[in-house]
Amino acid sequence: MDPQQPLYKRLAAHYLEAIRSGQLARGERMPSLRSLMRQHGVSLSTALQLCRELEAGGWLEARDRSGYFVRTPARAGIAPLKEPASDAAIDPAQYVGIHARVSGFVVKRRAQDVKVNFSIARAAPQLYPGDALRAAVAKGLRAQPDMLTVAPQQRGDAGFRAVLARRALASGMTLAADDILVTNGCIEALNLALRAVAQAGDTIAVESPTFYGLLQVLESLGLRALEIPTSPQTGISLEALELAAQTYADIKAVVVVPHLQNPLGSVMPDAHKERLLRWSEERGIALIEDDTYSALVDSPAPLRAIKSWDRSGQVIHCASLHKILAPGMRLGWMAAGRWQARVEMLKYAQTRNNEGLSQVGAGQFMATGAYDRHLRRLRAALSLQRERTAEAIARYFPPGTRMNVPPGGLQLWVELPDKLSANRLSDAALAEHILVAPGSLFSNSGRFDHYVRLNCGWPFTETVDGALRRLGELAAALGAPGVSAVPARP
Repeated sequence: MDPQQPLYKRLAAHYLEAIRSGQLARGERMPSLRSLMRQHGVSLSTALQLCRELEAGGWLEARDRSGYFVRTPARAGIAPLKEPASDAAIDPAQYVGIHARVSGFVVKRRAQDVKVNFSIARAAPQLYPGDALRAAVAKGLRAQPDMLTVAPQQRGDAGFRAVLARRALASGMTLAADDILVTNGCIEALNLALRAVAQAGDTIAVESPTFYGLLQVLESLGLRALEIPTSPQTGISLEALELAAQTYADIKAVVVVPHLQNPLGSVMPDAHKERLLRWSEERGIALIEDDTYSALVDSPAPLRAIKSWDRSGQVIHCASLHKILAPGMRLGWMAAGRWQARVEMLKYAQTRNNEGLSQVGAGQFMATGAYDRHLRRLRAALSLQRERTAEAIARYFPPGTRMNVPPGGLQLWVELPDKLSANRLSDAALAEHILVAPGSLFSNSGRFDHYVRLNCGWPFTETVDGALRRLGELAAALGAPGVSAVPARP
């Protein structure tokens, strides 16, 4: 609980945890305002504010003359996403088409004045510690006044890499600063990892669905993306992966996001991570771990990275601060195991060294407890926004809609009913200045054309609620028999 938050928010978080854990059951009466005042030594105004905070999040309902009661969220009645079939034949490897789809999406987006953007996967600017980062950068520049006129270090700033190595201990990784290479975000780290282990024409196993940026990298490098069914709960199907390896002899790497997979939000259990690593070691297949989102998992302790079990250098661990600390800094890093020397050479040949000022500023901030406090605040804000977004989807979207609410992160993956085309919904929404990411962006197959990814990183306002209501109305109208298009509202 963040001591810098207003008291009513801290108390609301306390009671929200009690509701989630079942200590306050659905339908049970919330302690009265007088009881809250007496128990916590607060004013009537504070007690009322905490109840209204929970009511706004859909956790309490006010009953006339009776007080507040724990309500059953609307999303409790929405069906979860289905598990994929792991024994079905794997589609032939595909590696073209995603650039055209992403480009078409971008062109449409630029042609409209977007007022509510659900397509991105990051938090609102005010949820990042801008003032503290500016102070840290200024402090770093005072300590090293010639930083802007001296060439930066090849692997990245030594102090920043030392901080990253210390932070990695919490995820079970034992790394030296020299084991780490600073990159331009995680996307460059993935690019370098793939170039280190494969060449054009090789096959790379990926989760399905997966982040379209990865598919773009694969297409750019002439690599074949072999899509492996992925559980919305536990991640990539190991059974399907084994079946694919028996069919395709040229798989050079497997790329996975073990924590809050994009777009599914799945979190791999530790046993699953260990099995995946042992499988890759036995087959001599590189395992590329994209750990961009792990700091956003709602967990009392950091989750273990797959790299933490790696003793043979088989895992290339890639990470980023883009989502969790500072989108404007574009800071990523990687620890490439037995491919470390090769990725350093490729980095030097491709982009040379990263500029140092942002690294020094981030390192200054991350070396303090302020970074941990920021992450706690960010997770708490995203938790509330995620719950309220899920509630709105359950209220407004048509019957038959499915979704899971992940234990953290920035987005929800929503299945539309009756195989409704997400591209049609996206076009209709964009005509009304609402942008969503259709499922066709997250696969080279057509399996996810009736899904959408919705961002939860912005504060839940009346505008956001209204946009979700309109999305639900559009989905219902487009799903009606004989409807091919929905006129935009004036």
